[in-house]
Amino acid sequence: MALSTSALSRLEAGLDEICTSPTWAKLVRAAGPWADPEAVHAANAAAMAGLSAADLSDAMAGHARIGQPKAGDATSEREQSGVQGAERALLDELAQANADYEAKFGHVFLICATGRTAGTMLGALRERYGNDAATERETVRGELRKINDIRIDRLLTED
Repeated sequence: MALSTSALSRLEAGLDEICTSPTWAKLVRAAGPWADPEAVHAANAAAMAGLSAADLSDAMAGHARIGQPKAGDATSEREQSGVQGAERALLDELAQANADYEAKFGHVFLICATGRTAGTMLGALRERYGNDAATERETVRGELRKINDIRIDRLLTED
């Protein structure tokens, strides 16, 4: 399916909101114009693969802690909707696990939260805590790619 002119305009205008890494946005823009959604996803994948550790830090800076969506940020609240209604004890466990993770890795725990419950995210956090820094960095890179793909699709299908 070819991209409409309006979809291309929305995408171009929204790249900096999809991912807060200026390098990512620059690399995706350089791959345009995109013929179809698959081309945009390919540009996302290539850009994510090319990000340095500093660029990944820039990208992670735009994400709220899991279990603490940014109030008033519709994207953050939508993506973390799985924590809504979770029991306080579970949210407290998630907060403590986040703090432990951040102390170990120096950045927020990042996971594609769309469609995940608070419990499944806590399980993934605990599992990934055992990773070494290099493995975790590559896991984060993959999770950011997934998040970006979802955000790209949402932007392309807006009316």
